[in-house]
Amino acid sequence: MISEPELVGEDGPGSSSDVVSGFDPEQGPGDGGRRRWHGALWGVAGALTASAVWAAAVFGYGIGGDGKPDARGYRVESDSCAAMELKELAGALGVPAPKPATELDGIEHPALHRIRCTVDFTTAVLRGPGTAEGSDWATGYHASLTAELHKETDPRPEFEASSTLTEVDGSGVERVERVPDLGDLAYLLVMEDEAVSVRVVEGGAVVTLTLSAWMSYTEGDEGMPEAPEEPETLAYRADLISDTRAVMKALKTG
Repeated sequence: MISEPELVGEDGPGSSSDVVSGFDPEQGPGDGGRRRWHGALWGVAGALTASAVWAAAVFGYGIGGDGKPDARGYRVESDSCAAMELKELAGALGVPAPKPATELDGIEHPALHRIRCTVDFTTAVLRGPGTAEGSDWATGYHASLTAELHKETDPRPEFEASSTLTEVDGSGVERVERVPDLGDLAYLLVMEDEAVSVRVVEGGAVVTLTLSAWMSYTEGDEGMPEAPEEPETLAYRADLISDTRAVMKALKTG
């Protein structure tokens, strides 16, 4: 089971908190009226505190008085895949395809807009010593973007629950980390199949950018050469986070 993700720089579990009961040990048994008055004051204070917390949630998380999430300026339409430039990953992995591919399961509904886009990076052909041409291992990287704009219901509760997932699309989740200073809430998911995802919620927008790697073999006359090491993905986590931030900015201005 995946433990609750930790935020880098967050206070540790040793921080103390005071518990206020409203009971004054100095009072004698004859001060029942005074004690009830103190209890009433604490009740009012509790109600005011609850109201303040609710107000902070409303304005902090972008939920309007009608219960609908704030779009925060995001635009998610059929042409929004143009936001997927991925300059940091391209600099580290090689130039991607000229244009991202848009998958066919996009949604344009009054309650939800969603797009899914994919990009393939330059393929590397790995030829071992003495291996004939045409009998090679090839490796490459694949990035996918899912962007959703929820217009009727707040996606944050479901988003928070997703941080406890142990499996995504048939692949086990190895660990989950909090990503600070990105949207309202962001997680980095490390999968057992070596894929890495950054998932962010901001107002009514949910953005997921995933980097995965693949390997294939072209059989030749000399048989299968020794397999190379599997491509690394976690090493590009900083690039993935930076590109997620850039995609979110582009979705607001696009």
